[in-house]
Parts: sequence; C-alpha cells; structure tokens
Amino acid sequence: MKEFDVPIDDIYVPAKHKNGLDPTKVEARAEDILSEGELRMPISVRHDGKRYVLVKGLHRLEALRELGETTVTCVLVQARQH
Repeated sequence: MKEFDVPIDDIYVPAKHKNGLDPTKVEARAEDILSEGELRMPISVRHDGKRYVLVKGLHRLEALRELGETTVTCVLVQARQH
C-alpha cells in the first residue's frame, strides 16, 4: 500500500469514532511519537469522492493534532460505509 500525507484538518472523523476517543490513549500515543521521532504506523482512510474519511487510527490522528502537526501519513483503503 502506498503511503501519502494529508492535512489533518482535511480528514473527516465520523461520529462513531469520536465517541470512542480516550484522552489517556491520545496522550500515550503522543508520548510514543515524541520518543520515536515519528509516527510508526500510518492511519487508514477511505475517499468518499469528496473527502478523506478516517477508517482506523483516531488516537494517532488526535495525538499528532495535539503535538501541533499539520499533516498525517495515511494509507488509502477500500472500506464500506457503515
């Protein structure tokens, strides 16, 4: 799978994902990113024709946002809309 960078603000996070957000996990991911110097695993997104939609990686995405990053490395997946 090809990795590419997307502006964090261009990624739509569905409400069902937002409900599962755990601030403790976000903080832990942010610490991991700081200690590693980079995001080790890209987040997964799908494209719905207009925008990128988060499939997997909410805590990594929010950790990067918390760290002040403006882009995130992604992989494009084909996922069904639920």
